[in-house]
Amino acid sequence: MRAIALAIDAINLWTGRILAWLALAVVLVQFIVVVMRYVFGVGSIQMQELIIYLHAFLFMLAAAYTLRVDGHVRIDIFYREASPRRKAWVNLLGCLFFLMPVCTLIFWISWPYVSNSWAILEGSRESSGIPGVFLLKTAILVFAAQLFLQGLAMVIHSILALGGDRDELDALTIPSATP
Repeated sequence: MRAIALAIDAINLWTGRILAWLALAVVLVQFIVVVMRYVFGVGSIQMQELIIYLHAFLFMLAAAYTLRVDGHVRIDIFYREASPRRKAWVNLLGCLFFLMPVCTLIFWISWPYVSNSWAILEGSRESSGIPGVFLLKTAILVFAAQLFLQGLAMVIHSILALGGDRDELDALTIPSATP
């Protein structure tokens, strides 16, 4: 079980580190768009759409990484001071009753939306826009799947912690930091 959780963690950590470079790409493309427009008087719909694509990919596909490194905002009035066992229970129940069902719902509801987009290879509404809207919409499914899998890893880590695994209990004691 631990191997599955560690494999999911590793995939999401790797994905997050790679996707972090999209933040730099967003800044660079935005800078180029501003220079093109205000210095040279030239606009580019593709470049403007590229900013949206990069931003969407960054936030959708790095959500599981953020969950893995405990970077999501949470109301931790009780969680912060809780014992490792209580934290394990909160993580376990939160994943089983909230995170995983919501991810399943997002995936299920989005499937027809994304498959219809793929069926016609949907492109931009703008004539000179990016012809890959279907790829952008696919990020919704990947987001839901990655987040679901990271939730599964959290469930496994929580079960191990509740079973008395010292490493898992220690991981809940030490504040999470980006590995």
